[in-house]
Amino acid sequence: MRSFRFLIAATAALVAHALPHLNATHLAARQASANLVFCHFMIGIVSDRTGPAAYDDDMMLAKAAGIDAFALNIGVDPYTDTQLDFAYDAAATHGMKVFLSFDFNWWSAAQGAAVGAKIAQYAGRPAQLFVGGRVFASSFAGDGVDVGALRAAAGRGVYWAPNFHPGRGNFGAVDAALNWMAWENNGNNKAPSGGAAVTVHSGDQSYRGALAGKGYIAPVSPWFSTHFGPEVPYSKNWVFPSDLLWYMRWLDILATQPTFVEIVTWNDYGESHYVGPLSSPHTDDGASKWVNDMPHDGWLEMAKPFIQAYKAGAPSATPFIASDQLVYWYRVAPKSLNCDATDTTAQPANNASGNYFRGRPDGWQTLADAVFVVALLTAPGTVVVNSGGTAYAYDAPAGASAAAVPLRVGAQAFALMRGGATVLAATSLHAVQDACPCGLYNFNAYVGTVPPRAGARDALQADGLAAFARGMRVPCAPTPSLPAEPPALTPATTTAGFMAEFPQKRPPTPLQPHSDGQLRSLRWNERELLTEIPGGSTRGGRTGQGVGTYGFEMCEATAHQVWWDWG
Repeated sequence: MRSFRFLIAATAALVAHALPHLNATHLAARQASANLVFCHFMIGIVSDRTGPAAYDDDMMLAKAAGIDAFALNIGVDPYTDTQLDFAYDAAATHGMKVFLSFDFNWWSAAQGAAVGAKIAQYAGRPAQLFVGGRVFASSFAGDGVDVGALRAAAGRGVYWAPNFHPGRGNFGAVDAALNWMAWENNGNNKAPSGGAAVTVHSGDQSYRGALAGKGYIAPVSPWFSTHFGPEVPYSKNWVFPSDLLWYMRWLDILATQPTFVEIVTWNDYGESHYVGPLSSPHTDDGASKWVNDMPHDGWLEMAKPFIQAYKAGAPSATPFIASDQLVYWYRVAPKSLNCDATDTTAQPANNASGNYFRGRPDGWQTLADAVFVVALLTAPGTVVVNSGGTAYAYDAPAGASAAAVPLRVGAQAFALMRGGATVLAATSLHAVQDACPCGLYNFNAYVGTVPPRAGARDALQADGLAAFARGMRVPCAPTPSLPAEPPALTPATTTAGFMAEFPQKRPPTPLQPHSDGQLRSLRWNERELLTEIPGGSTRGGRTGQGVGTYGFEMCEATAHQVWWDWG
């Protein structure tokens, strides 16, 4: 058969050469300040926890990953103080820090004094995070809050780092600010469309400009997909382009070295960007429909060497990779499936928010039907992916690298080879199916690792499945259902090679040909059609069928050197 060659993602080792130069003085300053990593934790879905012990696993897992503090997102619920007491106690037990993050979906801008009083209430707890000798506190939104009233009511120094927005919030009154938009968007909280695209990196630049040298909390998030139908009063249905976002964003963090990093999120299952375990106790807001059997703990594993590198002020994760590991993710059904007849969102719902779309989620076209693989290697090796009976192989360098291959229906298997011998191998427990999962459009990601996670299977508990059947239009059991053993693997009937070359300097002009007229410049988050190119195609030629916008352009391996643009 005619082979296909595929464009894959960058290797961290090569990209590191393209990063802004960090001189010795800058590195020393970063190391001395011990860059802090936060993770957003939703208190609003843990109302049924009965004591500090219910937070133990969360605290231990986060600390093991290198996370310094949980940002405890709070509303004004009657159980908030009880759960905060538990969380603060558990954090103290495990040597973690926590801080309050006021959610202004529930707090109002007129409550500056109440916010300050709540900060004062927890300021004396042993687990409270302090920065520069002041109580650290943050928010989600809240641009108009009276910061003077907040500080006066707190009665002590507050390091106020809210999610104010450039052009709206008073950045003169803050000590730092959090940028929440961790995903490329259209500038109006939806996926890019009609040529409107705001990159995550451009968001960084806007915040840095508004902060004028003050502290910056840069967001890092692996995914975004939400799919609530009329079965709940908060109907919303859209995705942001994510694909290899988690990997590429960590490279960006190492390049730009922000003051702080905040992972979005630990346990927001409703928007599919959780990196914490499914088993973390929580009530079900209806998200279990797309979260059941979809663990994300592999993303937390992948982040570990990047977190270490960030804290060290290092430009590469390579020195912090101690053992070989593959981390992979994919959606469990092709996006072309038509699930309108059975999906919950085929019905009308209250759309006062403007976030509800019927059928496929808004932005679905921006996701590629692909299997994504990140290799964390101690030495060079060959990574092999068998997606539904088609095998793909590429030579991966030592360090961190990433790849994308076309998603095929069937079992998904992964291996690392060296010198003709198998070093690592595993088959995912979740096959890709040519059918709507539980009758739904499920644009969440399944994440796994090679070697597989040790210990008990990560699964939703009973409280996390309580609303599974609500609104469901086809019979589907509200129970974890991954098999005990991986599905049967289809022997590879087709083998396709794929590779990419990456330069060691930035392109002269983003999104324009290089001087020889042959080299293309692509933004990682503004990608073109995922297109298969016959191996015999001519230099610079492109043929084949597009299989997804904002996927990876696939081109002949020998025809192009691909610039990776961070602008």
